[in-house]
Amino acid sequence: MSSLIKEDDHTKGAINAPVTLVEYGDYECPYTGRAYPIVKEIQKRLGDRLLFVFRNFPLTQIHPHAQHAAEAAEAAAIQGKFWEMHDYLFEHQQALDDDHLARYASKLALDVNRFNRDMSKHTYAARIHQDLLSGEQSGVEGTPTFFINGVRYDASWDLETLLGAIKNKM
Repeated sequence: MSSLIKEDDHTKGAINAPVTLVEYGDYECPYTGRAYPIVKEIQKRLGDRLLFVFRNFPLTQIHPHAQHAAEAAEAAAIQGKFWEMHDYLFEHQQALDDDHLARYASKLALDVNRFNRDMSKHTYAARIHQDLLSGEQSGVEGTPTFFINGVRYDASWDLETLLGAIKNKM
């Protein structure tokens, strides 16, 4: 496993891929929402040449549902469905209140009782806080923020520009 990622990171792609793309994101952030299909397309185009890592960075001061949405993703992760919930949250970004999160858990065939218990106890709040601290220590101030092979990427994240920057690291 690359030294750029942590053991508990949510990863998609080959662990030995030549490029690791880390995204710090917020499920309620409109910019992270716009980056979502771009990242999906990059993953599709690069396949096993890219390891994608998503870390939670809920901007709770401006996005009231971001923390609970991140907790929902983590509650799904413990049931083996992080990426399904991740995708569902971005695809339904305008409805992230607790009632909708519970409905999404049901639609994804999660153990809804366990999901609701985890959500009510904020079981994964500390896990999300660790992602947040990791981001802050790396200089993340907003979302989405990307790192390519451990180096912060500050240029445009439109499809062709971000894809070109990633390909330059291969």
